[in-house]
Amino acid sequence: MRTIHIERHGGPEVLAWTEVPDPTPGPGQAVVAPTAIGVNYMDIGARETGMGGWAAPVTLGVEGAGRVVAVGDGVSDLAAGDRVAWFYVPGSYAELVLAPAESLVKLPDDIDDETAAAVMMQGLTANHFTTETYAIKPGDVAVVHAAAGGVGRMLTQMIKARGGTSIGLVSRPEKVAAAQADHVLVSSGGGFEDKIRELTGGEGAHVVYDGGGAPTFRSSQLSLRRHGVHVYYGPFMGVPTLTPMDLPNSILLSYAAVGDHVPTREALIHRTGEVFDLVRQGQVTVHIGGRYPLKDAAQAHSDLESRATTGKLLLVPQDR
Repeated sequence: MRTIHIERHGGPEVLAWTEVPDPTPGPGQAVVAPTAIGVNYMDIGARETGMGGWAAPVTLGVEGAGRVVAVGDGVSDLAAGDRVAWFYVPGSYAELVLAPAESLVKLPDDIDDETAAAVMMQGLTANHFTTETYAIKPGDVAVVHAAAGGVGRMLTQMIKARGGTSIGLVSRPEKVAAAQADHVLVSSGGGFEDKIRELTGGEGAHVVYDGGGAPTFRSSQLSLRRHGVHVYYGPFMGVPTLTPMDLPNSILLSYAAVGDHVPTREALIHRTGEVFDLVRQGQVTVHIGGRYPLKDAAQAHSDLESRATTGKLLLVPQDR
């Protein structure tokens, strides 16, 4: 089989289309042939720095959907031919993915592979953010960074589904329509706090979902009302230094670790079910912003980094 592999860290040019032996499932494992693979900012950070356990050499990618081709000993609830999707299985940029069986979710007939691949990381993350990290209530005002991107579009839709109002931040005017927020501001960095306060009658937002990195960190905090919540995620975008005394207005700061989104098999099934239900009800729509052959992962990374894309980018393996 072939994978997207890196031998060193760097720009998109380090992504190599590499031939490797086909995997064999061990006890508790399954081999899946992906039909769609999600592209995430996490993948870019892994490629650039190796942060978070991604030291080269390594095969990138963490999510996707496809069909089981083989299972190992002790796997009784999956069989060859089953349609499945997965959340955080390293090595997913591949024609065959070796996965713990407990990380795989069987797909219902009414959820297609591309939709599943598009929501596993970003949809489940947004579900965790809006139901547990800060549970959106009717009347809440939430600021969403990168509102036209994959996580951002999931957040604005889930906020609305829970009765909240969203203020989306986008980097370019042409992304305003894609954001699906109640209010949209164009901002490529910080300095947006005054506009947030104007939109909230001087009070500030209840919560900011901030994946913008160090440049937006302070403005996010200054956009919050007293006792507001700053949900910070995406460490690959840069982590500022601070002390507790730096936090204004008695706000709360939460760092969203990816492992806490679905820490157990039960949480995986629960969150996936909730997101699929939102899709069925039309409260969450999935926008595929681009499809690329798996071998062209470098182009997908370049396009995502340019901030010219909207929605979710997918890699599509070709016939082996």
